[in-house]
Amino acid sequence: MTKDLAKFAEKNGVKYFMISYTDLFGAQRAKLVPAQAIAGMQTDGAGFAGFASWLDMTPAHPDVLAVPDPASVIQLPWKPEVAWVAADCTMEGAEVAQAPRNVLRAQVAKAAEQGLRVKTGVEAEYFLLTPEGDAISDPYDTAEKPCYDQQALMRRYDVVAEICDYMLALGWGPYQNDHEDANGQFEMNWDFDDALVTADRHSFFKFMVKSVAETHGFRATFMPKPIEGLTGNGCHVHISVWDKAGKTNAFADDGAELGLSASGMAFLGGIVAHAKGMTALTNPTVNSYKRINAPVTHSGATWAPNTVTWSGNNRTHMVRVPGPGRFELRLPDGAANPYLLQAAVIAAGLDGIATKADPGPRLDIDMYAEGHLAKDAPRLPLNLLDAIRAFEADTGLTAALGAEFSAAYAKLKMQEWNSYMHHFSAWEKANTLDI
Repeated sequence: MTKDLAKFAEKNGVKYFMISYTDLFGAQRAKLVPAQAIAGMQTDGAGFAGFASWLDMTPAHPDVLAVPDPASVIQLPWKPEVAWVAADCTMEGAEVAQAPRNVLRAQVAKAAEQGLRVKTGVEAEYFLLTPEGDAISDPYDTAEKPCYDQQALMRRYDVVAEICDYMLALGWGPYQNDHEDANGQFEMNWDFDDALVTADRHSFFKFMVKSVAETHGFRATFMPKPIEGLTGNGCHVHISVWDKAGKTNAFADDGAELGLSASGMAFLGGIVAHAKGMTALTNPTVNSYKRINAPVTHSGATWAPNTVTWSGNNRTHMVRVPGPGRFELRLPDGAANPYLLQAAVIAAGLDGIATKADPGPRLDIDMYAEGHLAKDAPRLPLNLLDAIRAFEADTGLTAALGAEFSAAYAKLKMQEWNSYMHHFSAWEKANTLDI
C-alpha cells in the first residue's frame, strides 16, 4: 500500500497528481499538482473554495484543504505521467463533516468498532452516445432485446476492451463485460472489496470510462434515464459483511433461509426500513425517477424497482439474494454519489443490526406482472421532492449519517428541485396552452 506519494512518483515516472474530491452532487473536483510539490500537499492538502463546488458553504468560508489519501492513488493507464488520488476534505484542522468521502469513512469506522467490515461490489451501467449526447453512438444497435447482443458488443470492442485492459493492469480483477438491456448501454464488472476501496474505484471508473469514450469520439453517460423508452442506468450494489480480519463472512449461514445469517437478515431489515429515506442518496436526481417509476421499456422490462420488497434470486424486487452470504440492492442508479451510496448502505444496515430489524416476508412473485398482489409493499418515492422529504423524515438515517451532512445535503437538493420547478418544458405548452 502506497504511503509516500513523492516516492510513488519517483518510482513510477509520475509528473503530475490529480488531487480529487467528490462533492455532494457527485461531481469530481481536482487540482493538477506537479510531483515536485506533492510532499507538501500530502501534509497540508490542496486548497479549494468550497462554495465553488456543490458543498453547503459560502464565499466567506476558509479554504477546504483536500488531503490526498496515498492508499487510493491510481496511475492513469492511458496517461501514465499522471496519477489520480482521492482526498479527504478538511477545514482549519478539522474534517469537513459534509464531504462525502468523510461521511463514508465515518460509517466504515462505526462498522469497525463492531468488529465488522462491509464489502461491496457495484455494477455501474453506462451508455455510449454521440458527442452531442442526443443519440446512441451505434446506429446499428436497434434490436428490440439488445441485452448481451454479440454484434453490438463487438462494434464497441475498442472502447470496452481498452477500459477492461486498464482494469486488469490496475489489479481490480475485472471478470465480465456485456452489452446491457438498452440499445447503446454497457456494463463492466470487477471484484468486490472493502466499501471505501469500492467507492474510490467506482469514482475512478466513471472518470476513466468518460475519458476513454472521448478519445474514441463518443460521450459516455451514467445518467439514470438518458434515452426515453430505453432501460435506464442502474448501479446495483452487492453487499456482504465480514469479520474484522475480512476472513469470515458474517452474513453466511448454510442452515438459514437463503444462506443468510441472523445478522445478515437484520442488515437487510435495516435496508428495507430505511429504503424510502435512502432513495434521496441512491437516486439523487430529478431524472432518477424516470427510471424507477418508468413505464415498460422497449425491451419489455425496466429492471428497476418501484416498491420496497425483497426476494431470493428474483430480479424484479428491490433486493434479491442471489446466493448465500450476500445480497444485491437494485435500487441505486448511475447518478448515485459513489461515497454516499456506500455510506447509506452501511448506515441503514448497521441500524438494522442494532435494532434487530425484520425485513418482513420474502416475496417470490414477478413484481412486474403481479406487483398489484403485494398490497402492503411500500412504494418508493415518485419524484426527487418526495425522496428529499422521506430522507428528512428518517431521523434515524440522518442522525447516523451526521446532522451536518444531512442538513447540507437536503438543503442543496431542495435547491436543485426548486431549480427544476422553475423550468418550463415543451410538454407543458403542448398539453396546457389551449386549455
